[in-house]
Amino acid sequence: MRLSILLPGAIALAAMTLPAAARDRGANGEAALAKITAGRSATAPVSCINLRDIRSSEIVEDTAIVYRMNNGMLYVNRPEGGGLLDRDDILVTRTLSTRLCSIDIVTLVDRGSQMFSGSVALGEFVPYSRLPGRRG
Repeated sequence: MRLSILLPGAIALAAMTLPAAARDRGANGEAALAKITAGRSATAPVSCINLRDIRSSEIVEDTAIVYRMNNGMLYVNRPEGGGLLDRDDILVTRTLSTRLCSIDIVTLVDRGSQMFSGSVALGEFVPYSRLPGRRG
């Protein structure tokens, strides 16, 4: 009897804390993204970026994928389903062209288990260029 009284309360408490934890992770992701783009200026979004120009990519927890280009430009993509983004995941992209576009799907693979952990639909790419006189 006592368990039947405590169990619904524990479930309700857990349900209230999960959204708060997700908000905290999202807030941390936004703070990390602000740090990455500090000293840069955003310009008009583009639909595609050239694969050959991508130097590296970085997952910003629950928030975005940052593509670092050979010319120093950053492109920030906030995909549909961005809440699935985990820094420890590996990004797997399959494209039929030489460009990565906003219609592409990125598969996420857990780095430890090598198992599928989700997929996200890319959105538009927001370019960030360095402000004059700034390095980084």
